[in-house]
Amino acid sequence: MSALAEPVTAAAGGVVWRPCEDGGLEVAVAHRPRYDDWSLPKGKLDRGEHALTAAVREVGEETGLRVVVGRRSLRTCYPVADGLKQVDYWVMQAVGGAFEANDEVDDLRWLTPEQATDRCTYEHDRAVIADLVRADVPRMPTLLLVRHAHAGSRRDWDGPDDLRPLEGRGRREAARLAAVLPAFAPTAVLSAPPTRCQETVTPLAERLGLPVQPLPELGEQEFSADPQAGLAAVERLLAPRSGPGVTVVCSQGGAIPSVLLALGVRWEGVPARLHPPAAKGSVWVLGGRPGALSADYHRDFDADPAAPA
Repeated sequence: MSALAEPVTAAAGGVVWRPCEDGGLEVAVAHRPRYDDWSLPKGKLDRGEHALTAAVREVGEETGLRVVVGRRSLRTCYPVADGLKQVDYWVMQAVGGAFEANDEVDDLRWLTPEQATDRCTYEHDRAVIADLVRADVPRMPTLLLVRHAHAGSRRDWDGPDDLRPLEGRGRREAARLAAVLPAFAPTAVLSAPPTRCQETVTPLAERLGLPVQPLPELGEQEFSADPQAGLAAVERLLAPRSGPGVTVVCSQGGAIPSVLLALGVRWEGVPARLHPPAAKGSVWVLGGRPGALSADYHRDFDADPAAPA
């Protein structure tokens, strides 16, 4: 008779950093009076919550800081009294706010990575800090590459395919993107020509007070005709920034996987699969350049399977 799997508690958090005048950085480390320990801010997922939104919420509640989400960091897993605790971390840059002592955290220290490593009580937090200071990939992304949301069936649409609009499911997906993607601090929203691409990012643009700008080079037909022009546009958008923030680009399934392959992204989720995935409504979070690229795929931002039901 096989042993039952241990129950897993899902949590999420952030390794929050800020730049120093000398070119270095500092890390926020929190003291929890309940456990008398020093750790990175984190907390359990609420019912129906995605790990990324939980991470931003928990960091805000525990530290009072406003943050911009960066690349995905590590997933840690360790035993607790009632099973295992699984924590997904993101790199986050502090851009404002101020700490006030609360029930969960009574002290917050800004420390160098070396000091934070020494101060943290747990080895799994030290591993996340080590991931923060990696020099091979950037901490903060510069491009969100979005596949358009679900549109009506091409077979049932009488007009030109480029004018085919989102269906109800697609509009719900677009609304979800508009609720989550501001955590990456978008500064521009661009779209390939089809109506379904523009409609996917219009709710986000309206929420941010930005226009949806045209990027024809990333349309499916345009990219097929001149892939070098599309890749040049993507490489421009991947250029390093002086501060946090991203450009959001909505494109199509005939262009996104080819762009990712050209950037050196390979997919290991399915054996023998060559092309990276680009499901409708999905988001690739990209930063850096080929050879030093961070690439994180979000199939959607629906409730995490490990979140409370």
